[in-house]
Amino acid sequence: MAVTQLDKGNSFRALHQGTRAFVIANAWDAGSARVLAGLGFAAIATSSYATAGAYGTRDGRITRDQVLAHARAIVDATDLPVSADLESGFGATANDVAETYRHAAAVGLVGATIEDATPTSRKDKPLFDIGEATERVAAAVAATRKLGFPFMLTARAEGFRYGNTDLDDAIKRLQAYEKAGADVLMAPGLPDLASVKAVCAAIAKPFNFMVGIPGKSFTVAELEAAGVRRISLAGSLYRAAMGGLVAAARELKDKGTFGYVDTSLPSAELAGFMRG
Repeated sequence: MAVTQLDKGNSFRALHQGTRAFVIANAWDAGSARVLAGLGFAAIATSSYATAGAYGTRDGRITRDQVLAHARAIVDATDLPVSADLESGFGATANDVAETYRHAAAVGLVGATIEDATPTSRKDKPLFDIGEATERVAAAVAATRKLGFPFMLTARAEGFRYGNTDLDDAIKRLQAYEKAGADVLMAPGLPDLASVKAVCAAIAKPFNFMVGIPGKSFTVAELEAAGVRRISLAGSLYRAAMGGLVAAARELKDKGTFGYVDTSLPSAELAGFMRG
């Protein structure tokens, strides 16, 4: 029996309602999604950094259509629920943002993020004012509430990534986004577990901790004890995979040897994750 979008939405929502933290694994193409599903992860996410890399460009340089086409390929590769990194919503206005999340649902997604910063187009002032940011979150919420299936919207407070290390401001923003209807909350770049605990204690909705910033990663057990419900991996798995590629290519080019062949994943094992 085919897994429907309603089925995926229900299972994704249930993961957030559990008593344990879960890891949502970030894929960068259909093949990596198949591998992660085969390894037993319960949900898949995209990463704007990894999506940009799949297109051969840098983060923040791809269009909404490219992001959604990439997300559709990942959705089509697995029966798991998929949530997409939609940056700041790809729109200048709240109405534009709402349209983005309607399109996101149309490609099969059952979750997505929205950031309160746009560093590419607003380099001098990347963070939206809290009022405007909250309006944008509310627009995304309104769009996703009309879908007929659960859609987990994650609102991100980006201050720590862009020089605003005021924890109270991050909490104030997250509380505003929670009040606007966001289902999950996120503040990338929190410096320590004490900050994570403070944020989790200040909100009622599930908190997502983003792994991938060097020096700001903890264990699953530590994050769960701090109150985290979901752990995302950003572009870290993509960077790990590309690290293997670069190391193998450098060995070949610099040394003329093929040692990487003996340590790489066997073809049969990799093929076992794929369809057909």
